[in-house]
Amino acid sequence: MLKASAGGGGKGMRIAHDDAELREGFTGAQSEARSSFADDRIFIEKYIEEPRHIEIQVLGDAFGNIVYLGERECSIQRRHQKVIEEAPSPFLDGNTRAAMGRQAVTLARAVGYRSAGTVEFIVDRERNFYFLEMNTRLQVEHPVTELVTGLDLVELMLRIAAGEKLPFGQEDVRLNGWAIEARVYAEDPSRGFLPSTGRLVRYLPPSGDGVRVDDGVYEGAEISVYYDPMIAKLAVWAPDRDRAVDRLGQALDGFYIAGLQHNVAFLAAVAARQRFRDGALSTGFIAEEFPGGFAPPAGPVEADRTILAAAALAARRLCEREQALAGGNGGAPLAEEWTVLIDGTAHRVAVAGAGGGYRITIDGVSTAATTQWQPGQVLMHLTQDGAIATVQIDRLAAATFRLMHRGVVRRAQVLTPRAAELLALMPAKKPPDTSRLVLSPMPGLLSAIPVVPGQQVKAGEPLAIVEAMKMENILRAERDGRIAAIRAKPGDSIAVDEVILEFE
Repeated sequence: MLKASAGGGGKGMRIAHDDAELREGFTGAQSEARSSFADDRIFIEKYIEEPRHIEIQVLGDAFGNIVYLGERECSIQRRHQKVIEEAPSPFLDGNTRAAMGRQAVTLARAVGYRSAGTVEFIVDRERNFYFLEMNTRLQVEHPVTELVTGLDLVELMLRIAAGEKLPFGQEDVRLNGWAIEARVYAEDPSRGFLPSTGRLVRYLPPSGDGVRVDDGVYEGAEISVYYDPMIAKLAVWAPDRDRAVDRLGQALDGFYIAGLQHNVAFLAAVAARQRFRDGALSTGFIAEEFPGGFAPPAGPVEADRTILAAAALAARRLCEREQALAGGNGGAPLAEEWTVLIDGTAHRVAVAGAGGGYRITIDGVSTAATTQWQPGQVLMHLTQDGAIATVQIDRLAAATFRLMHRGVVRRAQVLTPRAAELLALMPAKKPPDTSRLVLSPMPGLLSAIPVVPGQQVKAGEPLAIVEAMKMENILRAERDGRIAAIRAKPGDSIAVDEVILEFE
């Protein structure tokens, strides 16, 4: 593993499996380190396969008092950057936790450490742990430690800096319950987590018991290419891990952002994975669970029944409003039959008023449902047979809704059965042919184009380097071919899907 000496957050880090990857990775890591930290020094260390990333929080004062505050599991990562963290770890036993804590305290004491800091370890499948690095600062994921210890790490840092003693000892540290944090990023999971920029047209973070949101943005704020892509940190607490996972999923369902691409649906999909609930984590979790990238499930899944119900209820509520505006009785029963199209698959859905709520029949299976959703609202809270669910809902053109629940994103077109029959007769519109073009997958700065017109290139060779949000992204040839024309030049600010070069 190649790492930037002054690095952090996965920047300036590359894994090399052979000599060719070592040469290329060294150049890329050095360049990224220089642009991110003004320091291009690189070091190399052993890479451990199937690792867990577990870190120990320490506090030290000027009087030699040093304590550790348990651990944080930070194994859910992409591009070596943490995505979901939790405290405590579902993997450690008491003996390993104590051994790692003692080692962290010993390290902090050896350097006379004062303030809050984190000693990071890589832990293998046998619970052997290896020192990774020490971060001599407050970590992004510190809220989970605060939630399970009841301590305010920022306050303690300030008190230590003011010369005060730690007001407690190691024997006073108690871990209570379970906390999980999800990092909300401005990035596009469907495009390999490439950075996204734009304005936060809508920003509605969740709230409620056991829910904490740390952010520095607001509705109308601009997310630019010049800073880290993090928008907010969503942290939840519950008495045990199962309930914390449930609360995280519910909170993500209610975290609505519009105006740019973001990873909320992806985070919800991770939280919904059985492997995540089982605590079978590693730094390879995302690559292994989403090998083809993040995309809607190809077939029907459990969340689809809630999504179908939400789409049908939205259509019903729209009809009720239109009837009321026309002077009719909006509370009268409006039995309606719909054909709901999801990914080309038609579902028969009927919605009828029933006792102040609705009776929804989906493909022959009926449930009782209630909702107070009104047209224009972006969150639908509905109850089906006593179970409460939240669905994000955007109204699009052509009787279509975009819905998200439990990480499943669907476009649902709600039509009358006759309209659905007629739609099936319409010819499909063919997308434009872009196979000869290299398009920028993200907005950013075009820093280099290592090819020239007329050059023959092989599949996998670099064609362009785009910098965005302190990360270098190398665009590679998907096939062998000859360069016909260069449409942009180094130093240009380019938009997503802007043409960079063209093949013959």
